[in-house]
Amino acid sequence: MSRGRELQPGQTCRIRVWERASGSIRTVFESRDLLYEAPNWTGDDRLLVNGDGRLWLLPVDGSAAPEEIRADGLPDANNDHVLAPDGETVFASANDWHIWRVPLAGGAARRVTADDGAMHFLHGVSPDGRRLAYVRLQPEGENWWASATIHTIDVDGRDDRAVTTHPGPADGCEWTPDGEWMLFNTEQFSPGHAQIARSRPDGSEITQLTFDERVNWFPHVSPDGRLAVYLSYPPGTTGHPADLLVELRLVSIDDWSTPTTLVTLEGGQGTINVPSWAPDGSAFAFVEYPLG
Repeated sequence: MSRGRELQPGQTCRIRVWERASGSIRTVFESRDLLYEAPNWTGDDRLLVNGDGRLWLLPVDGSAAPEEIRADGLPDANNDHVLAPDGETVFASANDWHIWRVPLAGGAARRVTADDGAMHFLHGVSPDGRRLAYVRLQPEGENWWASATIHTIDVDGRDDRAVTTHPGPADGCEWTPDGEWMLFNTEQFSPGHAQIARSRPDGSEITQLTFDERVNWFPHVSPDGRLAVYLSYPPGTTGHPADLLVELRLVSIDDWSTPTTLVTLEGGQGTINVPSWAPDGSAFAFVEYPLG
C-alpha cells in the first residue's frame, strides 16, 4: 500500500537539473515505479527527495539510484522538507501535520511542533539555522485552506510568531540568504489568485512582487541573493495541483517584472515545493511528471 502520491498509468517521474552557466537541462534520475518530489541540494552534491512517505538521497551526477534515509519514528513524510545550514540535519513535514527533525546521515527523528490543533507545513530555515518558517492551517470549517498563514518558530518548537495575519491563504515561505526578507506566495493582494510577495521576518513591509495573469508559487532565491526561480501555473489555477502544464520562471531579485521562462513542463505539486538551488548557486533541481 502506497504511503504517498503515486504515478498515474504511463506516467514518468523525472528528476532534472538546470545549469545556470549554459541554461541546459539534464536528467539525473527517471522512474516509472515511484513518484519522487521536491529536491533539496546538499553540500556534498546529493539531492534529498521524498517518495512513498519516506526521505531519499541520490547523487546529483546521476551515478546511483535514490537510497532511503533511515528516519526512525518519522511518520509518512510529505514534500515539505528543508536542509539546515549545518549540513547534517533535515527538517521535514509529515502527514501527522507536524514538523520533524531528522539526521541526514540517518537515525532517530524528533518532533519539533506542539499539539496545538494546527497543521504545520515547513518551507524555510533561517540562514543562522535558529528558526523555521512554516505554513499554519486550522483544519476546521468548509474552507479551512483560507486560514493558511506564515509563521516562524525556534528549531526547538518554542516562540511561535505570526508573519502574515491576512485571512487570505499564503504559502511557500523562505528567507533570503541575508536573512533580511521572507518570500512567499499569497492571495492577499488578489483573492483567488496567488502572486509572489515579500516581507520582513516580523511581517512588516509586505510588498507584492509579481503582477500577471498567471498563478505564481514557491519562490526560491539563489544562494548569492541575485536571482529567484518560481513555479508559474496557468491562469485560473486554484491551489498548487499536480499534473498541469506549468512554467519555471527566473527573475533578478531586483526586477520581478521581466521573468524568463526557463522550461515548460508537466508538473506542479512536487516540482519545486522547497529550496533546490545548489549551494554555490550554479544550478537548481526540479521534478517533472510527463504522461505518455
